[in-house]
Amino acid sequence: MFDIQEIMRNVPHRYPFLLIDRVIDFTPNQSVTVLKNVSINEAQFQGHFPHQPILPGVYIIENMAQASCFLLAKSAGGLKAETTYVLGKVVKCAFLLPVVPGDQLITTVTVEKLFGESAAVTAKAAVNGKTVAKGELMFGTRRSIPCGVD
Repeated sequence: MFDIQEIMRNVPHRYPFLLIDRVIDFTPNQSVTVLKNVSINEAQFQGHFPHQPILPGVYIIENMAQASCFLLAKSAGGLKAETTYVLGKVVKCAFLLPVVPGDQLITTVTVEKLFGESAAVTAKAAVNGKTVAKGELMFGTRRSIPCGVD
């Protein structure tokens, strides 16, 4: 649906920290589904863990956060410096199965609530149709991070 060029127009991250390769479904203000190809060439696998590489959980959360930022920015008409969305809170998160090199991580983010410049979302990451992680995240712009909002 959207390639890396459109992703980079809506997410401020760049190599080596851009964790979305393609947007495969998008409904403005509602949901997005993204794909990340997990490759042994990624730097984190040099130390996590050298003899049994596993994608770190924080990278999965970051993938969810970047997908959320794409959804929010694209829905608002594109990325703008004053409305760059940042992760404010991880409410609940569970890691159910390991993600390893060679996997395709498919992450779906759904907006639960929009309030001003903030948003609450649910996210689910899957590999081969099996949920590997899920969580609830909150976002705000740089000037309205919702860290204490429930």
